[in-house]
Amino acid sequence: MLVAAGLLVCIGLATLYAIGHPAEGGPAAKDNALARLYSRQLAFAILGTIMLISVNAISYRTIGRYSGWIFALVIGLLIILALARVLGRVGIHLPFVPYRNNVYQWITLGIGRYSIGTIQPSEFCKLAYILFLSWHLRYRSNYRRFKVLIGPFILTIIPVCLILVEPDLGTACLLIAMLLAMLFVAGARAKHLGMIICLGLALSPLVWQVLSPTHKGRITAVLLQNQQVRKAVQESPLLSRILVGGSFDPTRWERAEGYQLERSKHAVASGGLTGYGFRKGPFIKYDFLVYRESDFIFSVIAHQWGLVGALGVLGLYGVIVLSGLEIATNNTDPFGRLLAVGIVIMLTLEVLVNVSVTIGLMPVTGLTLPLISHGGSSLLVHMIAIGLLNNIGRSRPFTLARKT
Repeated sequence: MLVAAGLLVCIGLATLYAIGHPAEGGPAAKDNALARLYSRQLAFAILGTIMLISVNAISYRTIGRYSGWIFALVIGLLIILALARVLGRVGIHLPFVPYRNNVYQWITLGIGRYSIGTIQPSEFCKLAYILFLSWHLRYRSNYRRFKVLIGPFILTIIPVCLILVEPDLGTACLLIAMLLAMLFVAGARAKHLGMIICLGLALSPLVWQVLSPTHKGRITAVLLQNQQVRKAVQESPLLSRILVGGSFDPTRWERAEGYQLERSKHAVASGGLTGYGFRKGPFIKYDFLVYRESDFIFSVIAHQWGLVGALGVLGLYGVIVLSGLEIATNNTDPFGRLLAVGIVIMLTLEVLVNVSVTIGLMPVTGLTLPLISHGGSSLLVHMIAIGLLNNIGRSRPFTLARKT
């Protein structure tokens, strides 16, 4: 598991280096911001390794005892971001909360020239949530009753609502999915969880009405990739009004909502079986794909190394997932088992969603590819998660038997 995680981090570093230093030159090679991606990610990888080792120096049960305080700290940071959003609407901007890409998702550590970087609380919330929920569910045996599920749902709604204010729809949906999966593992009845899912689907039209135009555009972009669907929407005023909120212009759509998905699929498909090679290819040389260092880094990997490289990356994730499940299966401590399952669920969902986005099967969510995508907070959180899995795996149960 540790070897697979280390290889994924190295693949991420190599890909970021290729993005900032293309072998064939071109406009991307002159972008200093892209060239700095590798060095920044390398620094976070070293820090993440230190934190992975540090997590193993303390028993995971001891960490669990403080999970409530950890969760409360993260909730406090999310409240600051929500407050920044509210104040921003009236023209008041907090100096330590930057406003980027129309969202408030980061908190600056320091002010002005004394700043040492930013953190993304929603990334840390994922792991803090798993820790606290696992600690809360560890000795509960009464989740067979529907009304007892109210507590965990309230525990989830608080961070979900705060994250939606930023807004970050992808992480909010991820927390809900993790809750349902962990409740099932903890012993909740499948029919109760099914009732909740059906209720959520019944309320989805109301949720659709409150979504921002940006989020609606991301969701409908998956359907509008199909040329027949685009033609039907263009010819039907009713469909056009439902899906795009007005008249549908295919040319404008291809340059706006559909741009990312179409370019991402082109990057994946152009890699073929073995790809263009390290630091080579048009999607390395030119900045055709926005956020190729983070949300769409899997497209760049497939572009460089083709289907073989893409399957190799997925295989490394498979090693981590299977190792995590083996650790959970062989641990008799309820907290350790739930914590391991929660981390595995988080990693699995993030990989499935991110890869599905790059090949056009899901709308753009903003979820990064664990251990590979650029982003200090994301890398630190996932390396700590791997450290916790290793910590649980080192605490193997033992049995006493008569000498034979």
